[in-house]
Amino acid sequence: MKVLFSAFVVIALVGCRDADHKQPPPAQAPTAGSDAIVVGSGSADDTYVPAEFKAGMQRFKDVGVYVDGKPVGFLSFGELPITLKPTWVKTKVNIDKPIDCKECKIWKWGEQRYYRFTDYLRAIGLDLKTIRQIQVQGPKETNTIVATGRDLMQPKADEFMFFFGLHVRGKPIPHVPLNFGNGLDPDKITAVMIYVDKTPPTFDEGGFVVDGRPVDGIPYFGEPLRGGVRIYLDDKLAAIIKRQDLDAKQAIVKDGELRWSLWGFLESRGVDTSKVVEGWVIRDDTRQERFPTSVLAPIMFEAPSKSGKSQSGAVLLGDQKIVANVIALHTHALKIDELPVIRPDEQN
Repeated sequence: MKVLFSAFVVIALVGCRDADHKQPPPAQAPTAGSDAIVVGSGSADDTYVPAEFKAGMQRFKDVGVYVDGKPVGFLSFGELPITLKPTWVKTKVNIDKPIDCKECKIWKWGEQRYYRFTDYLRAIGLDLKTIRQIQVQGPKETNTIVATGRDLMQPKADEFMFFFGLHVRGKPIPHVPLNFGNGLDPDKITAVMIYVDKTPPTFDEGGFVVDGRPVDGIPYFGEPLRGGVRIYLDDKLAAIIKRQDLDAKQAIVKDGELRWSLWGFLESRGVDTSKVVEGWVIRDDTRQERFPTSVLAPIMFEAPSKSGKSQSGAVLLGDQKIVANVIALHTHALKIDELPVIRPDEQN
């Protein structure tokens, strides 16, 4: 249920340094020259289903973020910028009341994880002063939240936020303060469009309009991105692996399966890997395995067909066939206090 800011809900910034709330340190990295990747405690994501061949608003199953029509990321917990920290909102949560206790409380104070849009914009490298407009699309194009750069500079913008339906999983849901932007407050987010240099589209009864012409999809881009295995370099979307886009001529055959070089694929997409220090496998919206460039550079991957449920929307890395839904590359070794902190009560 969407949390309402009321007398029972107050904004509270809570530090993320409590050792009791930290994820356990990652397993020791593999040794150089080895293809053995240490497996974390997480399990393969068997719920991820790429939204290929969808029509209408179902094309927006994956919540993409676009700047002037260029895709820069996706709004899912596992793909948030590593520098983006949560804002904790104090709220009431239900508790189990003993049957024989009439005086016992049925609620207690708790906190829910939110993220400010202004913090997100800064985390993806944007200066709020340069933003002309942000458009957060709801279930329909006509349900789009519109906020100008001036709106984002107002105190109310601190309450313009989003959270995830299942704490650290699920669809992003907006929270819009009263009388903010164009006043709309849809019940979910399907896309985020930010305009810095390009003219923001306007709206008519059918949706987006650019230069007097209706737009179907993402303005200045077209069909929304969906599916595939996203690869990030320092929190910026660098490439997407889709089986149908892979060149079989660039693959080798091992154990009857086609395998491609991860570094070779990135090079073919114009991605500079020369400064990469480490990479993370993200699965089930959680960083699972960490390994150095010495393992990444020679590693091969398989791109299984969508018929395998547990492998849908994933690639299999190395001889151990580590399931990866997202790969995050970094040009510096992440410290423990840089990693997302998932609290015990957020585990689903």
